[in-house]
Amino acid sequence: MPLCWGIKSSFHSNTPIDPFNFDVDPVYKFVGIENYKYVLSDLNYRKSLNNTIKFTIASVSIIIPFGFILAHLIRCANVRLRPVFTFCLLLPGLTPPAVLAVLFLLFFHGDQGMLNNLIVKPFGFEPINWTKDPQFILFALVLQSVWRWTGFIAFFVLCGMDALPKGYSEAARVEGVGQWRFLFFVTLPLVRHILIFACIFLLVDAFSMFSGAYSLLGGSGGTDNAGLLLVTHVYHTAFGKGNFADAAAISLSVAPVLMLLIFVAVFRPGKRDLMI
Repeated sequence: MPLCWGIKSSFHSNTPIDPFNFDVDPVYKFVGIENYKYVLSDLNYRKSLNNTIKFTIASVSIIIPFGFILAHLIRCANVRLRPVFTFCLLLPGLTPPAVLAVLFLLFFHGDQGMLNNLIVKPFGFEPINWTKDPQFILFALVLQSVWRWTGFIAFFVLCGMDALPKGYSEAARVEGVGQWRFLFFVTLPLVRHILIFACIFLLVDAFSMFSGAYSLLGGSGGTDNAGLLLVTHVYHTAFGKGNFADAAAISLSVAPVLMLLIFVAVFRPGKRDLMI
């Protein structure tokens, strides 16, 4: 019996049943779509969905262009230095979550964090409490995502650029096409399928990111729930309130949207025209 369809009648009361109390024999009843109705009327769900959408748009809008330009710069670098740069690209994404948690806390923590000491204070601005100020909590999560995944996306794009036929660059050189014009009018369309894959990857990661938000906010949404994401709301609903049925409903509520977006991106008309 799926959790999102069968719930205890007391799950929506003020005293939910402890799911880890094995002495109580739970009695379930079929409630149809009541879980989804309750979730859609929950203000925290709306807040988490709004924050997740903002987080996703901001992350993708920064990582994709930055990763594309970074891949081009590494491709133009000295051949002997390219392996070193490539290793540096992959390092943030390969770092274990436990290590990332410590690094993020050192970077964002309070007035004495590295971000304040290296960037904010030297320019004469007041230090920012990135994990407590509701105006900057979501921005801190975006910076965290950008730091972690820009190198990975740049690595994907770099591999696609290296796989392009040499005839394109030779023809552009004969026609006198400039480097940056060749990049945006020839290279960009030819690696567009890789960028679409990167967008799908970041989209799924944004809706399922838990370790980053947990390391900064400790499983909560922060001040005024400014950093409450969908996956954090699912965790708090399931393990904080003991409402596993509502948590399952929250998780499944975004599945159709993600499937639709991925379907449109993968099966869009004319996508084969630019494949190589």
